[in-house]
Amino acid sequence: MMSNSLHLPILSLHPKTAFHRSQTLGYKNGFSYARLPTTGIGREQLHVNQLSQAELDELSNKRPTLTYGQPKQAPPSDFIPAHVAFDKKTFLESQGIELNPPERMIFDPYMELRKMPLRMYITPSNFDQLKQFLAFDKKVLRFYATWDDTVNLFGENRRFIIHYYLADDTVEVREIHERNDGRDPFPILIRQQRLPKKFVEKKKTFPSSVLEISDQEVLEWFTAKDFAVGKSTTLLGRSFFIYDCDEFTQQYYRDKFGIADFHPVNVKPPPQEEVKQVIPPYNGYGFLEDSLQNCFSLIPQPPRRNFIKMLENAHKVLRYKVKLESPNPDDRKRHFILSYFLSTDMISIYEPPIRNSGIIGGKYLGKTKVPKPGSTTENPMYYEPADLTIGAMVEVFGHRFIITDADEYVLNYLESNAESFPAPTLQSLQNHFAPHRAARQEAHKIVVSELDKPELEVVTEKVREHLRRHNYSPDGSMHEAFFQCDKDGLGVVGKAEFGALCDRFHVPAEDPLFHKVWRQAVFLPFAFFQKDKSREFYYVDKTCHYLI
Repeated sequence: MMSNSLHLPILSLHPKTAFHRSQTLGYKNGFSYARLPTTGIGREQLHVNQLSQAELDELSNKRPTLTYGQPKQAPPSDFIPAHVAFDKKTFLESQGIELNPPERMIFDPYMELRKMPLRMYITPSNFDQLKQFLAFDKKVLRFYATWDDTVNLFGENRRFIIHYYLADDTVEVREIHERNDGRDPFPILIRQQRLPKKFVEKKKTFPSSVLEISDQEVLEWFTAKDFAVGKSTTLLGRSFFIYDCDEFTQQYYRDKFGIADFHPVNVKPPPQEEVKQVIPPYNGYGFLEDSLQNCFSLIPQPPRRNFIKMLENAHKVLRYKVKLESPNPDDRKRHFILSYFLSTDMISIYEPPIRNSGIIGGKYLGKTKVPKPGSTTENPMYYEPADLTIGAMVEVFGHRFIITDADEYVLNYLESNAESFPAPTLQSLQNHFAPHRAARQEAHKIVVSELDKPELEVVTEKVREHLRRHNYSPDGSMHEAFFQCDKDGLGVVGKAEFGALCDRFHVPAEDPLFHKVWRQAVFLPFAFFQKDKSREFYYVDKTCHYLI
C-alpha cells in the first residue's frame, strides 16, 4: 500500500570533486565583454552553447558567397541559463526514475484566514460627499451672534459672524471689529473646521491629550439644524447668541427645514442712564470758579477771563463808606471803606486806623468776589454795582455792612452809564448827593466870587514845581484820607485837619510859598454848613485837592 506521506525520490548522482564555475568575463583591446561559458559546474561540457553535428555539417558544406575578404561569422545565439532551459521539464523521467502522483498540501489555518475578506463594521452610507461638494460649493450660511463674556474679569459683550460651509459641514467664527475698539486686527476666532457637538463618554481616570479629534471620539457633529435665530449655541466652550442671519440663510432654511419665522433680536445695549454730576459744596478756599475747575478735569485749567472788560475798566474803582452792623457798641462806631473794582468785579474793605481806639486798622478784606445770600455752586450770584445803594446791607462772609455814603465818582459813573444800571440804584445815589451838590454850588459861587483865580493858579504851579524839586511823589491813600475828613462830601475840610494831613503824608509845607497858597484860599465860617460856629473850615477845590 502507498503511504499518504510525501515521498521524495532518492537520486543516485555521480560524485563530483570540483564545483567551480567557468569565467564568463573577458577583456579584449582594453574593453570588457561577456563570453559564453563552455563548461558547466564541475567542468562538465555544456551542449547548449555548442553546435550540434547537423549544424557543423551544414556549415562545412557552405561556401562563402563574397568574392573579396574573409566570410563574416554569424553572431552566436543568446545565452540561455540552465534553470531557464530546463524549466518545467521532467528530468527524472528522462533518467528512468518513476515518481508518485502529487498529493494535496496540509491545511494551514493562518493562510486560510488571510484568504477570507475583512469584516465591515460600518454600515455603508448612500450619501455622496463629492455630490455634496459639487452641489453646495461656495454656498455659506451666515449668522450674526454675540459672545457675552461680562461675567469674567475684564470681559465684554463682543459681536461675531458664524459661517457654516454647506460643502463640507465646517464652521468658522469671525470677529466684527469696530473703529477704535482697541483690539488687534485678527478677525478669526475659530478657524474653519468641523466642530464636535457630543463626545464619546470616557472614564474619569482615562488619560487624554487633545491634539486632533478623530471620528471615533465624537458621537455627533454640528450641522445646519443646530443653528437658529434667537437661540444660543456653544462652540468650543463659548456660548454664542444668534440674533440675526442674512437673506440666503433664511431662504435655505425655508427650503430645507420649512422654517419661515425669522425675527431679528435687538442686542444693542440700552442707553446708559445719564448720571447727574453733583458738584460738592464750596469749601471757601479760593474763588468759586477756580475751585469748580477741580470737578471738571484732573488737571484744572484757570477760568477764562474777560480781558476786554479788564482793559476798558482798568483803574476804575467805586468807593463806598460802610459801617459794621453788630450788637457790640464798639463795633458800631467803626467805619470802613468798601472798594468795588469794575475790571474784576472784586470787593476789598479797608478800615482807616483811629488813634487810641484800641482797634488796629488796615486791610479788613482782600480783593475777592463776594457771593450774595442764596448763592449756590450751580447758580453763583455775586454783588454788583446795582446792589450797592445808600442804606443797602452787604453781607460779606457772615458779617453785615450798611452803606452810609459813597464817592461822588460813583454817582458820575452811574450817570454816564445809566443804561447799564437799574433806575432805583441811580435814584438812590442822586437823592443822597442832592443836598451836597446844592451846598457845593452855593459854596463854589461864594468862593469863585472872592478868589483871585489868576494869582492862585500861578502860585499853585509854583507849589507843584516846589514839590517836584523835593522829589515828592503823591500817595494813593491821600484821596481816601481827604474823603474821610470831608464827612459831608462838600469839599470842605478844617484848617487844622488840612495841616494834619500835610504832616501825615510828609508834604513839605514849611516853605513860605506854600503858606502863600493858604492865604489865597478863602476861609468860610463853619456856621454856613453847621450850627456850631466855634470852628472854621478850609475850602479845597479840585486844583488844590489834587495838588497834594
